[in-house]
Amino acid sequence: MRDRIFYSICFGFLFGILLRSFSFVSLYFVTLFGVISLALLLLFTLAQKNYWGIIASVFILAFCFGIFRFHTVDVPPPSVIESQVGQKVSFSGEIIDEPSIRQNDQQLTVLVDSRGWTSGSLEVQPLSTKILVSADLDQDYKYGDEINFTGKLKKPDNFMTDEGKTFDYINYLRKDGILYTMSYPQIKIISEGNGNFARSELFSIKEKFLEKINFLIPDPESIFAGGLMLGEKSDFDKTLKQSFIDTGMIHLVTLSGYKVTMVAGWFIRLFSFLPIAISIGIGILAVWCFVLMTGAAASAVRAGIMATLALFARATGRNYDVARALILTGVVMVLLNPFVLVFDASFQLSFIGTIAIIFFVPKIEKYFLWIPENFGLRDIITMTFAIYIFVAPFILYEMGTFSFVTLPANILIMPFFPITIILGFLTGFVGLFSNILAVPFAYISYYLLHYQLWVINFFSHTSFAVFTMPDFSFFLTLLIYMYFTYMLFGRSIKEFFLARP
Repeated sequence: MRDRIFYSICFGFLFGILLRSFSFVSLYFVTLFGVISLALLLLFTLAQKNYWGIIASVFILAFCFGIFRFHTVDVPPPSVIESQVGQKVSFSGEIIDEPSIRQNDQQLTVLVDSRGWTSGSLEVQPLSTKILVSADLDQDYKYGDEINFTGKLKKPDNFMTDEGKTFDYINYLRKDGILYTMSYPQIKIISEGNGNFARSELFSIKEKFLEKINFLIPDPESIFAGGLMLGEKSDFDKTLKQSFIDTGMIHLVTLSGYKVTMVAGWFIRLFSFLPIAISIGIGILAVWCFVLMTGAAASAVRAGIMATLALFARATGRNYDVARALILTGVVMVLLNPFVLVFDASFQLSFIGTIAIIFFVPKIEKYFLWIPENFGLRDIITMTFAIYIFVAPFILYEMGTFSFVTLPANILIMPFFPITIILGFLTGFVGLFSNILAVPFAYISYYLLHYQLWVINFFSHTSFAVFTMPDFSFFLTLLIYMYFTYMLFGRSIKEFFLARP
């Protein structure tokens, strides 16, 4: 009974968020259905004792709450700012995230607060809003800087990718609360160090760490190292980034649950001579050290949570308990930011990959027993294959591409991946104290990174590396994942509906 109530609440809420993500629903009807479902819940609970009536009422009530929750964050832009789109305006605000340094510019996420802004000679008091500012590279901006900037206010536009897919840039930014953009305004730093102290320190350590990596390891291996350890893709040129995409290896330089799980799993195997609880604890500690190294960004925290759940399931075999924890985690993440369910591909890929690791890997392990266990090779290949199968339909729908070389590229790279992470970390960490002592770690790291880049470059230049299908059907994608769901959870679904209360 409790399990059915739990799943009814979770999936009812998620379906409500899903519906509201695609279409507007009147709050009048949501309130009406919510009141009716609450009345029916009381009736079925107190009077008729109708089991399925209780389940249906709980589902509808949670469904209505999901719609209402999305409605609370789907607020219209401030009218006083909206009226100034396309005009030259002046703002004061605080940089609330780490600047994203790219090849030709840097992007600043600026929170404009209630202290005011000016348009010509008119001064007004707007609501708080976020603006994505593109700035030149000649000025060193930091998280926590308060700046004044003047330029032409714009709204983001969707655009067509090289693969022929329309990228929903509007909602991509909106999921982070960003409604406006401004390109190359005049900027003046008013004050520094206004951000959260802990985040400021993490960003500062990260910056020094990357400086040591770049000093001790030459390009492009140092760029790859930054992406591998910290998810830094800012220095990637277009050709290098495309090579990662074409080979399906972009997960190496993103903050995915799969990557974090691989690092932690290596630690667990390394300390497997210890009691299982201690080795799992070391793996989880490695996960959160990794998250802190990235500056504890929201995407990194989500990846860390997913990886922790995957590790616990793989190490203990308690998939049923972890399934509930995974669903609850997903619901909490969506509750905090309803936009991530539909508009955050990194959240979706981490969730799909975690499901593959927890539930699909145990089903296919028997087919990979012929692979030696040396250096965790069997686990790496099994997990890579499972994730490859599970994320391929989503990538085809979302990005319009499918890589035929992902599996062999992963097999050649992933056995060296954890040790590359460890040596890269030691290079940066020891380099903070002594460049000379860090040289041996940097030397070995360079050759490991060079080998992995060679593999990626080799496969990206094969004629069959990538298959493009920009019009891959959403309906077909849905059917595939419905089949995956039935394959993994068919028995549980039948028990949910057919078993006696």
